[in-house]
Amino acid sequence: MSSQSLNKTVEIETVKGNARYSKVLLIDDNSLDNFVNKKLIESTYFATEVVMHQSPIEALSYLTSLDIEALPEVIFLDIMMPEMDGFQFLDEFEKLQVSIQQKCKVIMLSTSDSFKDLNRANKSKFVKKFLNKPLTENILQAINV
Repeated sequence: MSSQSLNKTVEIETVKGNARYSKVLLIDDNSLDNFVNKKLIESTYFATEVVMHQSPIEALSYLTSLDIEALPEVIFLDIMMPEMDGFQFLDEFEKLQVSIQQKCKVIMLSTSDSFKDLNRANKSKFVKKFLNKPLTENILQAINV
């Protein structure tokens, strides 16, 4: 291995070490939103690893398949999705092991400016923040859950 490639590896590891969170889960039926949010999260070093699911049902299955150490610290959850909306996801999330609920902090994302959605999100003990789309670098910098 050349010294140049070794230095690149060290630089990458150093950058990843500076990420605020080790893993983030994006749950949104819109693949473009997931892609853009993933790139933003990676480029701002918000998280080392970003996992995306378009299906809330698949996301729940993913969460239950992991050891506690491998769980994401932050879940960005869209509200409006076809097969299961964000609130239905929260109803199912409430049935998961307490260790999963404690490790994963949920942030709801929405294009909705409905006070009904905001109030409903604020009533959930699992929702730490309610944010309007799109995510921005400034919004990510302000998140501390």
